[in-house]
Amino acid sequence: MKRQSVLILDDEEGFRNELKEYLDDKVFKIYTAGLPSQAFKILERNNIDIAILDIRLPEMDGLSVLQKIKQKYPDIETIMMTGFGEMDYAINALRLGASDFFNKPFKLSEIGNAVSRVSKYLRVSKEIKSHNGVNGKDIKIVGDSKAINDIIELISKVAQSDDATVLISGESGTGKELVARAIHKLSNRKNNRFIAVNSSSIPEELFENEFFGHKKGSYTDAKDDQIGLFRAAHKGTLFLDEIGDMKYDLQSKFLRVIEDKKVSELGTHKEFPVDVRVIAATNHDLKRMVKDKLFRADLYHRLNIFSIHIPPLRERMDDVPLLVEHFINEISKKAGKNITKIDSKVFDKLKNYDYPGNVRELKNMIERAVILSDNEILEEDCFTSFAFLWEKEKRTDEFKDEILDLAEIEKAHIKKVLKMVKFNKSKAAKLLNISRQALDRKINKYNIM
Repeated sequence: MKRQSVLILDDEEGFRNELKEYLDDKVFKIYTAGLPSQAFKILERNNIDIAILDIRLPEMDGLSVLQKIKQKYPDIETIMMTGFGEMDYAINALRLGASDFFNKPFKLSEIGNAVSRVSKYLRVSKEIKSHNGVNGKDIKIVGDSKAINDIIELISKVAQSDDATVLISGESGTGKELVARAIHKLSNRKNNRFIAVNSSSIPEELFENEFFGHKKGSYTDAKDDQIGLFRAAHKGTLFLDEIGDMKYDLQSKFLRVIEDKKVSELGTHKEFPVDVRVIAATNHDLKRMVKDKLFRADLYHRLNIFSIHIPPLRERMDDVPLLVEHFINEISKKAGKNITKIDSKVFDKLKNYDYPGNVRELKNMIERAVILSDNEILEEDCFTSFAFLWEKEKRTDEFKDEILDLAEIEKAHIKKVLKMVKFNKSKAAKLLNISRQALDRKINKYNIM
């Protein structure tokens, strides 16, 4: 495995040497600089993965250095340090894209742990983005929100647990199959088949035939032997989308195969061993369905050994710019067009739309616009079919002096509470009567810090 490179920029020679010695092992390759000008020369000549920057520096302050790094080297993860403990520095650093912030003095183990966290994220993120899916399809989980980073980390963990069933939940269009494919491609099963099937698309009378297979002559139209989906996915992964739509009476048969790891084809009593990882997905509330006796509790608990929830796009709007850029590049390339930009007015509308159809809806919008475009820029007239993008603007014009958007009201209230407690998140979460994790998600969603 390639060693990751870390740049330490601090004008105190003793401190940077101490930190270098602490981090300088077989995992990291360390570079040090006392001046920003020295740091930029190192960045030009080497592939740096992580930069640790002091705020107070000669030549220019650390925030300016951070901003320049993010502009020229956006993939470098940064950790900031200061000996002055001023909250404004921390807020500005995080707004500019810093991964973490430390006030001196701190324990070397604390920043060491932060570097390890960032290092792990970089490895997993690059690995996922570099893998190709079946049939040449790229698996790219696009986004830089906390939600997406958390999902990437969960994917990396469960991929190594080769047999654990996974339940992926989320609204339609959020990318559940994409996550399932990423798990498969990072697992030891990656060289075997990934078979995706929509549970609701198989009629009840064909369920056993499709999943378990049949022998020739087992029924009138069975003119040849046919192996079922479980045997076809042997040593690989079977992905069942919309598992909540599977008929209740069929769920016990499905559970029995998962538990016994054996299938019996129609027309024979012979059992065939199957080694299949099952990943299921749903846009339903399975807990509620279990309570209402619409879904078997034993199957739910068997599938839910490891769960991943994908939040809707409206809850991670920070990912929209990256998704827009990704889809423009991907779709225009396939269409043989050289589209590189999008009209700023349209872009603003895309960043503020709530996407009931989630990522799939955004992709469809970009795809239609690319097809209509005859220029190198996606202009407003390419989006005329999506009049709803401008509806919010028309509605708010009627009430210019009032804030009617619930999200804006919530954002303003959270900012007010954070300022009240001097940005102590634990205190703020308590006052808001939500968990600290929920507060972090909202801060990320509204780009407050």
